[in-house]
Amino acid sequence: MAEKNYLDVVNQWLCGDFDPETKNEILRLQKEDPAALEDAFYRNLEFGTGGLRGVMGVGTNRMNKYTVGMATQGLANYMKSRIKGQLSVCISYDSRNNSKVFARITADVLSANGIHVYLWDNIRPIPLLSYSVRSKQANAGVMITASHNPKEYNGYKVFWSDGAQVTSPVDKEIVAEVLKITDPSMVKFVPGPDAAPIDIMGKEMDDKYFNDVLSQMLSPESVKRHSDIKIVYTPIHGSGVRIVPEGLARLGFKNIIHIPEQDISDGNFPTVMSPNPEEASALKMAIEKADAEGADLVMATDPDADRIGIAVRDNEGKMVLLNGNQTGSILTWYILNRMNEEGKLKGEQYVVKTIVTTPLIAEIAASFGIKCYDVLTGFKFIAAVVKQNEGKAQFICGGEESYGFNVGEYVRDKDAPISCCFVAECAAWAADQGLTLYQLLQKIYKDYGYRKEGLVSVVRKGKSGAEEIQKIMADLRQNPPKDLDGSPVIKVVDYLETEKTGLPKSNVLQFFAQAGDVVTVRPSGTEPKIKFYFGAKGENADAKIEHLKAQFAK
Repeated sequence: MAEKNYLDVVNQWLCGDFDPETKNEILRLQKEDPAALEDAFYRNLEFGTGGLRGVMGVGTNRMNKYTVGMATQGLANYMKSRIKGQLSVCISYDSRNNSKVFARITADVLSANGIHVYLWDNIRPIPLLSYSVRSKQANAGVMITASHNPKEYNGYKVFWSDGAQVTSPVDKEIVAEVLKITDPSMVKFVPGPDAAPIDIMGKEMDDKYFNDVLSQMLSPESVKRHSDIKIVYTPIHGSGVRIVPEGLARLGFKNIIHIPEQDISDGNFPTVMSPNPEEASALKMAIEKADAEGADLVMATDPDADRIGIAVRDNEGKMVLLNGNQTGSILTWYILNRMNEEGKLKGEQYVVKTIVTTPLIAEIAASFGIKCYDVLTGFKFIAAVVKQNEGKAQFICGGEESYGFNVGEYVRDKDAPISCCFVAECAAWAADQGLTLYQLLQKIYKDYGYRKEGLVSVVRKGKSGAEEIQKIMADLRQNPPKDLDGSPVIKVVDYLETEKTGLPKSNVLQFFAQAGDVVTVRPSGTEPKIKFYFGAKGENADAKIEHLKAQFAK
């Protein structure tokens, strides 16, 4: 948008039917920070295939009540044009600043458009939103969250009737309708006398979720014997604050240790640099609490409580963080092993992982005679496999390296509460075998081979950076590596060749070595970076990861 155009839009907001707070903030920016004003108005905040995500503030390029309203009007128009009968949508929100306000605006716009709304009474995680969509047989769901982004951000995720985030072609069709809403005056913000009802969901839906989730647990006797395991849990100021401890308590665990400062639902995330359980600093207070209390297990969830980070004690008694691949491998092995012991593996069952997640999960599944699907990065692709197999085969569990995992078919997204329950139960079962979770992981490595993973993100900003990223991918396609740290490359997979992969087209390359090592190269779809995922197998896997990083991420 040229400068003249962006200033025209600013004037439209100053002269239009916008609230006084918005206009005053625009005037302040005009006077104090013209660069920030330009950034707020130079384009429209993009409604992508996953919804909205952006910095909060005034302007067309910000998350605010007007951009949220316009997105919701587009969603409403799409639903009314494509679906017959009475329509309904479930809405949830996390602890981020303005999440509750944006959720209410979303509810009002949908109601004003004649769409029945089921709105959660307070903050709830993404898995509860997914579950409620399925339970209410709603047509769609909306979650107000920006996941683990910095505090300045918020977002708007759209789910479909199966409880999963929207995928193609629905996602692109919704985007097309949202793009038609070019001005807030096109939005029905205020429900009139003919508006559809807004019903509030609360404890009754929580109870249904817990009953279904806990019906899947596998070792109740182990939990009874080890109900006093000391578990430190932190929601990192997020929406897991009540749900996760209640799930653990219903399961039978009696010694849940809290960090009071981090139990406060606060969108400023005051005790951490980033509310991301993938980052060691986010678990620092929890690990300190575990050392002070003599706890053996730490669990943390992100603001929308769909991802879990854990720490366990090693053989020297030191707390060590497990990555998403390790947690997913432990849970997959535990669930399949216990189902096998209980005679519950019947054949028409499967697990799912993403293509950048450790091959160890596939090897574990194969050892139990269970099929493992590989899908593109993103949990919505795991959910798509579950939907395709509905009524034909049973989804056991699935996960991705970025700390997301789920068990069973009740929820169609990452589910940190159920993951926390299974991690705790697995710890109790391992204790019955005389093992810690750390020792159980070492046993898995002994049986299947030691694994090590690494990730390097190379940032290349601007137009020249984008061109450089394209050149890296083009060079790798034309001249793929002949070896990975000395081991011959025996297979190259190009995910642009959808006829060969059977998956949707994606700009991703994978190189597999004879030694069992793998390198995946993937440009980010949302940031100016290219990601290199490394996986190495064998006793010297740690050294190989460093060699692979030097070979690729220069």
